[in-house]
Amino acid sequence: MLALVFIGVYNLAHAQELYVFTEPASNMPTKSIGVRITNEGMFNYPGYVSRTIPEVMIGFNKNLMMHAQAFLSDMDGKYRLEGGSLYAKYRFLSLDDTHSHFRASAFGRASTSRRPTYTHDINLEGDNSGVQGGLIFTQLLHKLALSSTLGYAHAFENNERQIAGMPQPKNMLSYSLSSGYLVLPVVYKDYNQPNFNVYLELLGKTDPSSGQSYLDIAPAIQMVLNSKTRIDLGYRFQATGNMENRYTKNMYLLRAEFNFFNVLK
Repeated sequence: MLALVFIGVYNLAHAQELYVFTEPASNMPTKSIGVRITNEGMFNYPGYVSRTIPEVMIGFNKNLMMHAQAFLSDMDGKYRLEGGSLYAKYRFLSLDDTHSHFRASAFGRASTSRRPTYTHDINLEGDNSGVQGGLIFTQLLHKLALSSTLGYAHAFENNERQIAGMPQPKNMLSYSLSSGYLVLPVVYKDYNQPNFNVYLELLGKTDPSSGQSYLDIAPAIQMVLNSKTRIDLGYRFQATGNMENRYTKNMYLLRAEFNFFNVLK
């Protein structure tokens, strides 16, 4: 019982770090497993298209966690499996205080995709094969959590699927600034209380070779139920930029996540 209460307090206290479009520097609880199902709908493609991302997350210890994802979409005419991705995050700095903390983590991703490459963006969550690495810094200040991410991605060339006249960039810089605020509960009483969080994230990328870039604004809302079930709803749209040929320019995100604590020996 005490363990359940501790988990509930931990999750409620840090719920505003559960960003919808990015990852925080904090990790999921040790020896836990999370299961996600995400649906993304994109409106800037000729007609509406969607992508579904089933995902399994494992918290090995307080510093190391890993995600495994699969990507399915109807973006090439029929719904099919596009590829997959492995993501790992290692927390190397943690400065804790009462009602606040600062965390820093390094992350890496390796992805594969069989989609044709014909955008000016590098998206390793379904569209491109490649690798990515970067750093995440997260500051919790009572009910407000702020986080920034800096990343570098390299896409693998695939001349067989490259569409003529549509050069694919090889390298991409990514950066984000995320904020999350815990709206409910106003006063914590027990771990069964639902959480309601609001988010605002700025998501940007730059192609160093061409100078093309964009910056998206992504508001989102979130419910956390019984400290174990999470429901996200968000939308991203371009605020500025000249990288017009990309899939995620106008996109909604809907996600359900289920967490199982202390299941790993």
